[in-house]
Amino acid sequence: MSSDSRPSLRTASLFTLFWYPSVILGWSLLVYAVHAVAVSSLSVAGAPLAMTAVLLVVLELRPLVQGRGHDPQGVVMSTAFTCAILFLWGLWPAVVVISIASTAADVRARKVPWKVAFNVGQYNLSLAAAWLVMVLSSRTPSLDHPLTELSGTDLGWMLGACVVYFFTNLVLVAGALAWTSSFRAFLLDDFPHYTATTFSVLALSPLVVAVASTAWELLPLLLIPLVLVYKMAQMSLEKEHQAGHDPLTGLPNRIHLQASLAAELNRSRRDGRPFGLLLIDLDHFKEVNDTLGHHVGDQLLIRFADRLREAVRAGDHLARLGGDEFAVIVPEADEAEVRGVAERIRNSLLSPIELEGMLLEVEASIGLAMHPEHALYAEDLLRLSDVAMYVAKETRSGVATYSVYRDHNSADRLTLLGELRQALDDDLLTLQYQPKVSLRDSTLMGVEALVRWQHPQRGFVPPDEFIPLAERSGSMHLLTDRVVMLALAQIAQWRTQGFSVPVAVNVSLTDLLGDRLGDLVSSGLRQHALPPGMLQLEITERVVAQGSEGLNAGLRRLDAMGVTLSLDDFGTGYSSLLRLQSLPVDELKIDRVFVSKLSEGPAAIGIVRAIVDLAHALGMPAIAEGVETEAEWLALRDLGCDGAQGWYIQAPMTAGQATEWLRARSFQAPLPTSLSEPAEAV
Repeated sequence: MSSDSRPSLRTASLFTLFWYPSVILGWSLLVYAVHAVAVSSLSVAGAPLAMTAVLLVVLELRPLVQGRGHDPQGVVMSTAFTCAILFLWGLWPAVVVISIASTAADVRARKVPWKVAFNVGQYNLSLAAAWLVMVLSSRTPSLDHPLTELSGTDLGWMLGACVVYFFTNLVLVAGALAWTSSFRAFLLDDFPHYTATTFSVLALSPLVVAVASTAWELLPLLLIPLVLVYKMAQMSLEKEHQAGHDPLTGLPNRIHLQASLAAELNRSRRDGRPFGLLLIDLDHFKEVNDTLGHHVGDQLLIRFADRLREAVRAGDHLARLGGDEFAVIVPEADEAEVRGVAERIRNSLLSPIELEGMLLEVEASIGLAMHPEHALYAEDLLRLSDVAMYVAKETRSGVATYSVYRDHNSADRLTLLGELRQALDDDLLTLQYQPKVSLRDSTLMGVEALVRWQHPQRGFVPPDEFIPLAERSGSMHLLTDRVVMLALAQIAQWRTQGFSVPVAVNVSLTDLLGDRLGDLVSSGLRQHALPPGMLQLEITERVVAQGSEGLNAGLRRLDAMGVTLSLDDFGTGYSSLLRLQSLPVDELKIDRVFVSKLSEGPAAIGIVRAIVDLAHALGMPAIAEGVETEAEWLALRDLGCDGAQGWYIQAPMTAGQATEWLRARSFQAPLPTSLSEPAEAV
């Protein structure tokens, strides 16, 4: 909940149903009580009343905090003295003194005015309800006629008054707090513990009455048992805090998070406001532990927790779930607001963390799931945000929102998989083409084929949703077969139209294992009478890092056939230079992450320059991906980069649009200095 979140006093609700009567009636009682006390003689009550009132105010300022219970302020130890004044001198002095004490405590705690007003009102109404029990028991003491004799039979009506006071207070507070959760939840939450703690204080009220009416000078001695009760409650609270908090970072733990999730779910269901759950995992944390030791890892977690506290909004719920996994509940927020919190967390890690004289670059992967859009229950939200977090890790995107298409276990994913296979059978998948041009003279170097799926019911299904689905389901070879054959057919068609355009196709690790891909390419080239160099296969660094003999054999066979190989997304994986040097790769593509940061300064420029120099040292051209601005184009050209691909040059086009694009441009003609007109609906 945001820090400025508050109930509305103008909208009819359960909150206003309790707030207005409590404030109006309670403050009316106070006004009359001030008048009644003013016209009464205080000489009869004298020092006993003064001492009792002083102790009441002092104890009101020291609530008996009970922790995760019904009342966030806790049980106030002054209640015993409040009831004692009621029993000895009647309703009006009790109303005046508790109103003063409550106001002083709330102002000291800096509570908002509507809470100050309500607390005074609900205390006075609770006292009035207890006073009715006394009236029914024919006990109506006053300042002029205080209770002078006390016997064992008086314990009955005192107990009845205490019970009525307790339940009236409980109902009024639960009603006023029902804007944050359900009335029943507040009424019953931690009820046994709250009741036991409250009555342990209320039980002292007859003793206060006895001492005040006989030896008021001894009243301060009654603080001793109250202090003992306070200390016991503090010990209980500390144990509760330990049970619900992580000892290393001080953040709430998984148990506490589940309680917070339950409360947030109740609030969301009642108010109809969505909220989000972020699951955060530190990248490469195991390497820190293994390399620098667990003591450095622990310090890193502490420092990360501190940055988390600074990055989230006031009212967001933080927790450490264990290891290097953290969670944040973002209340009353839509997906854009929740993603904004996630981005602030990521940005908080832009500066290195200094530990023991070392600067550690720390990154995090964050998964996002929304209620009620993605899940209705706490356990589902946790699971789905975990799924999204692993997607963020796999795609290196930093932040990922849950998608059923990336969830291996979702029913919708299984449905989509079946529909993908049907789309392959029905030839519903198509290709779009994005040009790759020379940075030296703007001549065409080729095009990249990008698979597209226009679902008849779902509409456009993004490739990053169905391609991973095909990879994990064992259907990737079917998808690759379709894309390769479409690409080869398009190359052949362009050749008949007078265009010699090499086409690049992305292939996965599983495609390169075995003979299937080699056989497919070989037969496809023969079928369309194409030279092998017209087809280029793009592989990722993940493929390079594998280094298995089966993979090496597949790459060597394709190279021997004359098919060129391009290393895609370079710089984002973990391939070694030795491994890279040993592979038959003909081209290196610089990932768009590095291209997009060229404007950030010398360090970013230096990284791209290093990749370009590495490609040239290995005897291959360097191609930049994701070029979107003229400034990037010029910077890459100045760095000696060989080619570029991206929206600055041309958006992906259908086959027909690409053919018109080829006709409209001479290969030797310079590109325009501004972004080319994008193709229709990509």
